[in-house]
Amino acid sequence: MKVTLPKPFTFEGGSRAVLLLHGFTGNSADVRMIGRFLEKKGYTCHAPHYKGHGVPPEELVTTGPKDWWQDVINGYEFLKNKGHAEIAVAGLSLGGVFSLKLGYTVPIKGIIPMCAPMHIKSEEVMYQGILEYAREFKIREGKTEDQIEMEMNEFKKTPMNTLKALQELIADVRDHIDMIYAPTFVVQGHDKMINTESATIIYNEVESDVKKIKWYEESGHVITLDKEREQLHEDIYAFLEKLNWND
Repeated sequence: MKVTLPKPFTFEGGSRAVLLLHGFTGNSADVRMIGRFLEKKGYTCHAPHYKGHGVPPEELVTTGPKDWWQDVINGYEFLKNKGHAEIAVAGLSLGGVFSLKLGYTVPIKGIIPMCAPMHIKSEEVMYQGILEYAREFKIREGKTEDQIEMEMNEFKKTPMNTLKALQELIADVRDHIDMIYAPTFVVQGHDKMINTESATIIYNEVESDVKKIKWYEESGHVITLDKEREQLHEDIYAFLEKLNWND
């Protein structure tokens, strides 16, 4: 069965631009609804895909944070090259980590990290997450149970250097968040995937004069697709509207 894979998107809304970043093992579908919502409110939204994401899982483990960070920078440059002088960023999970990294690397109008980890529960939890992702992908491809088991056994033999590199990236970003001065809106769900104290760490340690934090008690890790997503859309829009745009 042919699987229709999500693609990166650009929704043209206006001169104000928002870079939308998906999570680890995720894709642009993570942030598509918020992109459509903001487009209707007059914002241009662009969501890139990280290398090895939105494709078969065997490709994921041959890539790492350096590749994905380059994709984030390329997405930022894409909006710059379209003439957007001011860019805000909203990112889910790993995308939230990258949104913070952008905050002390390039000029950013505002930052919205959503369920962004500041440390990993354990490599084992992440490893199980990758296996789950791989199995789900193969099920969606319509493969037989025997075929899936055979491919999963092969997949488990692949070195997972990605996980160590991911932990190093998160630790490095945590060490630098006190260099962030852009307005920041920290979003956190009732999350079993990451340590929720991460949200408090981000809120407390960014040096922004304008910062807020909101907890969404009825939402899980993928908060952008969960039951409070409409409230999240409104809250993100309200935050963006308060930024001092030059248009």
